[in-house]
Amino acid sequence: MSSVNLSIDGAVGVVSMAKPPHNLLDDVFINEIIEAYRRAVESNCRAILLRSEMRHFCAGAEVRAFHDGSASIQHSESAMNEFLDVMENTPVPTIAAVHGGALGGGLELALTCDMVIAADTAYMGQVEVAAGVLPLLGGTQRLVQRAGVVRAKEIAMVGRRFRAEIFERWGIINHVVPETDLAQAAMSLARQLASGPTLVLRGIKRQANAAAREGIAAADRIQVEINRDIWATKDRTRGIEAFLTTGPGTGIFEGD
Repeated sequence: MSSVNLSIDGAVGVVSMAKPPHNLLDDVFINEIIEAYRRAVESNCRAILLRSEMRHFCAGAEVRAFHDGSASIQHSESAMNEFLDVMENTPVPTIAAVHGGALGGGLELALTCDMVIAADTAYMGQVEVAAGVLPLLGGTQRLVQRAGVVRAKEIAMVGRRFRAEIFERWGIINHVVPETDLAQAAMSLARQLASGPTLVLRGIKRQANAAAREGIAAADRIQVEINRDIWATKDRTRGIEAFLTTGPGTGIFEGD
């Protein structure tokens, strides 16, 4: 039985992690998340919401699996590349809804999403140093992208747990909301993104990822190509026609 469930709410694919007790990561669980993302795209979902059905979003790695070497992702460049490619380059917007703890690999999992919304009671940290291991899912470098090298070193080297509002202040996550509002706020954002011009959002995501990884010049080099693809879409026609006839914000997009 899978520990990851995919449900479809309109155009939103809801990927729910449900591995007792705390969604601890190992090879099987990671592959189940990857497969759920792929099924969401194959089902024509136009946004993905990653959430947890457990007490925590994800409390980190299954330490025994990483300690005895049975977690292949820590040794396999191809497995790591597949994980990051699927999680970060999935061609629709992705949102993480974080409650409880997002620690170690759990924080790294959230950081692969385009946007992160957290409950005001949530806490986060890159805590692997406390166990004498390196963050293994790309967390340190993604903290550098979002918060700068000085903050990233502090978070990863000290290994503290931080309140969600601190990570919001540092630009690591997008929004903090009351815990009782988390599910509604995250789904509202996912539905808004899912109703947008999907191929335009894909282009924005591709351009932003290129700039984050390779610099502004790399994003500039692909801008004309991305725009050429978008210019041929039906949603571009719908959006401009609506703008000219009924005004800004009146376009209805269908994702093609």
